[in-house]
Amino acid sequence: MPQASAPPDILSPEFAADPYAAYRIMRESAPLVHHEATGSYLVSRYEDVERVFKDRAQEFTTDNYDWQLEPVHGRTILQLSGREHSVRRALVAPAFRGADLRDTFLPVIERDARELIDGFRHTGEADLVQAFATRFPVLVIADMLGLDRKDHRRFHGWYTNVIAFLGNLAGDPAVTAAGERTRVEFAEYMIPVIRRRREAPGGDLLSRLCAAEVDGVRMSDEDIKAFCSLLLAAGGETTDKAIASLFANLLAHPDQLAAVREDRSLIDRAFAETLRHNPPVHMIMRQTVGEVELSGGTVPAGATVTCLIGSANRDADRYADPDRFDLFRDDLTSTTAFSAAADHLAFALGRHFCVGALLARAEIETGVNQLLDAMPDLRFADGFSPVEEGVFTRGPASLPVRFTPVGG
Repeated sequence: MPQASAPPDILSPEFAADPYAAYRIMRESAPLVHHEATGSYLVSRYEDVERVFKDRAQEFTTDNYDWQLEPVHGRTILQLSGREHSVRRALVAPAFRGADLRDTFLPVIERDARELIDGFRHTGEADLVQAFATRFPVLVIADMLGLDRKDHRRFHGWYTNVIAFLGNLAGDPAVTAAGERTRVEFAEYMIPVIRRRREAPGGDLLSRLCAAEVDGVRMSDEDIKAFCSLLLAAGGETTDKAIASLFANLLAHPDQLAAVREDRSLIDRAFAETLRHNPPVHMIMRQTVGEVELSGGTVPAGATVTCLIGSANRDADRYADPDRFDLFRDDLTSTTAFSAAADHLAFALGRHFCVGALLARAEIETGVNQLLDAMPDLRFADGFSPVEEGVFTRGPASLPVRFTPVGG
């Protein structure tokens, strides 16, 4: 059974202020904790989280998404298994890799980054979270889908409500109601757009999803709507937090910032190390099929397992000096960091490895390159020190910086 010595509760203010201290206690003395408030078993060691994600013995399902995601997104690809999952994944995956990503969507990413940066490049100061990170990925996704730019403010509102719902571990009824209302509003908006796009397709992602076919299977309007909703939330929140955390890490380590500025091929390493050191998503859940033995005890059949990615990625049994940010570390492989062979856990692993990992990489590479070009001698605003916020997802709430405008 789980050990009695428990760390701070994951719903406590102490945990929210510094989860990493609690993670350390969990890994060392309570690697399996039954958390009554969320009705789940907390798993904190790298070897256990990796095992759950890879699930070679098919001991875990994603049935938890029936209650965790479906109320806001509808039924998504994350809830599927077997052939149904593989076919659905094959329908959506091509748009997020290879020629489609490079030739069709990379120009969109580059344009959107440039437009946002043009709004502050001449000012010499900006809050990188408010001015760029929270806006960039949502803008990219809406533009990839070919949606009307005048509606972008609505997308950002829906995105905010959905993320709040997913992180509502304490069960706030107002947050739950807002998330469920968003599902209705998003469907009322998207279904007519999907139907129009079927009749008059273009070169956008939505048209491609409408036309995609594998083994005679095509996605229904509801399938496409649910995927777009998932993409907006998962693709927005993760890239948003990753950009903010990456810059917070580099600014706190000026030598590494200088190295990346000098050699832009290091952006991949900086992104991979940020995903390990400060993963945007700290918790991913699974459900047990039968009774499962993990470090520290037994999880019963049909139980929810909360995989603490933020803890596993700082496990000293896997990474040397794990609390240190070091893009040059030799125990993290950047060349596989955005594939199912990744050795960090921020994108999960196995058959449910994040389908948008290469899109995130393209957004990070583009955004970081353009921001570095626009902001010489980049530094924190005087007296500022970044503070992470969040429990389910986590990152700096603000990132005020100063720089000398190019040509200024």
